[in-house]
Amino acid sequence: MANDDSTDHDSYEDHIETRAIHAGQAPDGETGALMTPIHANSTYVQDSPGKDRGYEYSRTGNPTRTDLEANLASLESGAHGRAFSSGMGSINTVLNLLEAGDHVVAGDDVYGGTHRLFTQVYEDYDLDFDFVDTTDHDAVAAAMRPDTELLWLETPTNPLMRVVDIAALADLAHDHDALCAVDNTFATPYLQRPLEDGADIVSHSLTKYLGGHSDVVGGALVVDDDDLDERIGFYQNSVGATPGPFESFLVLRGTKTLPVRMDRHCENTRALATWLDDHPDVSEVYYPGLGSHPQHDLAARQMDDFGGMLSFELDGSLEEASTVVESTEVFTLAESLGGVESLIEQPAAMTHAAIPREERLEAGLTDGLIRVSVGIEHLDDQRRDLDRAIDAALD
Repeated sequence: MANDDSTDHDSYEDHIETRAIHAGQAPDGETGALMTPIHANSTYVQDSPGKDRGYEYSRTGNPTRTDLEANLASLESGAHGRAFSSGMGSINTVLNLLEAGDHVVAGDDVYGGTHRLFTQVYEDYDLDFDFVDTTDHDAVAAAMRPDTELLWLETPTNPLMRVVDIAALADLAHDHDALCAVDNTFATPYLQRPLEDGADIVSHSLTKYLGGHSDVVGGALVVDDDDLDERIGFYQNSVGATPGPFESFLVLRGTKTLPVRMDRHCENTRALATWLDDHPDVSEVYYPGLGSHPQHDLAARQMDDFGGMLSFELDGSLEEASTVVESTEVFTLAESLGGVESLIEQPAAMTHAAIPREERLEAGLTDGLIRVSVGIEHLDDQRRDLDRAIDAALD
């Protein structure tokens, strides 16, 4: 599957590959510089008190960040983009929109940092959270309450690669006058654009595929609604979790190659998932591109391809999984994902360690689960590396 650009268009704005390079960016008007300049300024001259030339202070706005935010909004088919200093900074800002006593419904296998923020920070501020299987529409509907103000979704989920029906759950949220927010980090706007399916807010960790080179930390929110963007902008400025101009420049450099990188990520991951699914020592593979995946048909409808992430298990034991992740060479043992290099990790001991073990197990996050971010190295090298590591675990 791929983005279909076979139809004739009058404007490059219809082609995400071109928007990734040009949207929000134009050659510098003063110097003609092709690349967006890094505006390393903290403050800006004013013509008279309170009358600036568009910028007053870089926490509030910076020209390099403005270009990044416009680029991200275009990629996500949104009207407004807001950049943050980390993915968690963007998620925190969504929770800033809520008030004490509000209720949130979220997936039961969300990223561990998201779970930690919800339960160990915001529960102390009298927000109430329920975690449910968001692939089960009835379970989500049963969890919604009159005081539910936010439905928080990941799709594909981290790390079980479950696929959530964005359009159906956005409608459900709106029936309860709640916002629907989707963390689109795994899919990226190249593969999935939740606003087009009815979501109100799209969240990203720019650290991952949009940056793409494991050299920058950032986050983003994209919305269509003007009033909602104004509220998000207030908290962005007031709390101050904003990226600097250099970080903004690095992400802009990354978005230019997002389509070609994602094509290779998807190609390699499809092949590895199929190989692992046939491997005699692998008991389970979690990847929506497999026909056996319970939401494969939904993923095929909702996404333009199936992404660069997969998870798998041998026999579910902590020891075997630890040996696998410690034995790879092409796959680097590290947290994070979405870079050009392949990464491997054990969620129970790393990215999802903050979730109590009983909750993890109930959600299907076993001690032996292995999560893989498939890079763009040669497929044969990736496959040999995993094969050697699996053999080492079983010796």
